[in-house]
Amino acid sequence: MTTYVYGIARGEVPDLGDRLLGIGDPPLPVRALNEGELAAIVSDCPPELKPRRRDLLAHQHVLAEVSDSRAVLPMRFGSVSSSDDDVRVVLAAQADRYEDQLRRLADRVEYNVKAVHDEDAVLHQVLAEEPELRMTAEANRAAGGGTYEERVRFGELMAGAVRAREVRDAKLVEEALAPAAEEVRPGPESGGWFLSLSLLLDKDAAEPLLTAAAEVERAHPWLKLRINGPLPPYSFVES
Repeated sequence: MTTYVYGIARGEVPDLGDRLLGIGDPPLPVRALNEGELAAIVSDCPPELKPRRRDLLAHQHVLAEVSDSRAVLPMRFGSVSSSDDDVRVVLAAQADRYEDQLRRLADRVEYNVKAVHDEDAVLHQVLAEEPELRMTAEANRAAGGGTYEERVRFGELMAGAVRAREVRDAKLVEEALAPAAEEVRPGPESGGWFLSLSLLLDKDAAEPLLTAAAEVERAHPWLKLRINGPLPPYSFVES
């Protein structure tokens, strides 16, 4: 059976016994593989590993439990090694790199910000900013909606204008939120959002970010932001 890796901790981790359960159905016991000044937090890996909600939550729970008492370098869901021995070999070979990252990310958390447009509001905004599009819409409306070709062409022009608005608004959001973070990186990709942004913060320094996000939404009502955090700093762990 392969070995599933949740994260890498600083210092020797005592036997976790059966008190901490991880992914799998039924949940599999979590154990620590100690190697020098580091420890990998692992469990056996189920034969068919899929990103089910229960397993995603179990992955986060294990990291939260272990990081409550020590610094932990989080691995993303799905980090698998062929065996416990291979994990120990990597820990020994890359000890300096892991130690550097643990120091860099100590007491740091990640916030993920996703941005989407309110559809009706952004269409009104685009028409307000694009006189030619507004005139075309008014002409089509006066002509009872226009011909099929005219409606298709207008739809294509509107779609292009909205995409351009997404590019501008992605830059606007990043520039507004970046000063509140120590580091910014592209966040995990997902459907339905034109921007996913990961921000690294001190664990006690979220207020400026939340304030800046609220100000963006207030000043630009066609923008909707979803903020998820605090999270382990997955996006800031070097490969």
